Amino acid sequence: MAGDRDGALVTLLSDLGIRDTYVGVMKAVILSIYPEARIVDLCHEISPQDIQQAAFLLDTAWGYCPEGTVHVVVVDPGVGSERRVLAVEARGQRFIAPDNGVLTYILAGAREFRAYSVERSEHLLPNVSQTFHGRDILAPVAAAVARGLALEELGPEITGPVVRFPVSRPVMNEGELVGHVIHVDRFGNLVTDLTETDVLTWQHEVGADSFVIRVGDSVIDEIRMAYAGANPGELLAIYGSSGRMEVSLNLGSAAECLRLGTGAIVILEAHG
Repeated sequence: MAGDRDGALVTLLSDLGIRDTYVGVMKAVILSIYPEARIVDLCHEISPQDIQQAAFLLDTAWGYCPEGTVHVVVVDPGVGSERRVLAVEARGQRFIAPDNGVLTYILAGAREFRAYSVERSEHLLPNVSQTFHGRDILAPVAAAVARGLALEELGPEITGPVVRFPVSRPVMNEGELVGHVIHVDRFGNLVTDLTETDVLTWQHEVGADSFVIRVGDSVIDEIRMAYAGANPGELLAIYGSSGRMEVSLNLGSAAECLRLGTGAIVILEAHG
């Protein structure tokens, strides 16, 4: 929290990459305002303008950060338009992000939250460009909030809806549980919206002692506990670090092997 000896934690998640100076300049802005800040780079390799990927990866990371962390999300295809910049308090943490859906998973899982529209110019850099709000708006606002500024000092509270995209959920049909690929990681693992709880609940309700997993033209006959034991080049299903079922290729890319990506269907078919 602000005022701690080591400074508050500020995380950065963006599609800016690291070959240009964009990320470094954002850090410089934060530290010029709040030198005690501790900055963590969550990821800067989001696919350009991929709001859904940003929302998913933020959801996999925020829970490992201490209470009071300030998260900055710069995936902003609407930069320079009339879209709002949000300052949100949810789940004991603060989020500074464009109002374009990047906070979808955060808000979907929050019992309650407070959202403010960032409008007061005294908390921004003096000259705000039309192309780099990460530097000119989000970074200085995050620094001020991490240093102790209350969110209500940034602008009016939002009482209406904020932008969210539809979150896919597994669909239970007769004898089947249909999941969807919601992310492909850098190893080519196909991360689905199926959690272990989803699978166990479905098995109980349909009385399925066993099942097979159909993805593309391939069939996987079990969910493994670990990669160990799978042969090189063998397809397998596993519960990954996000708690969701993943379709993987041992020592290879399932996405490339199956030629599948986000939005692909994964079907669990009951046996017995």
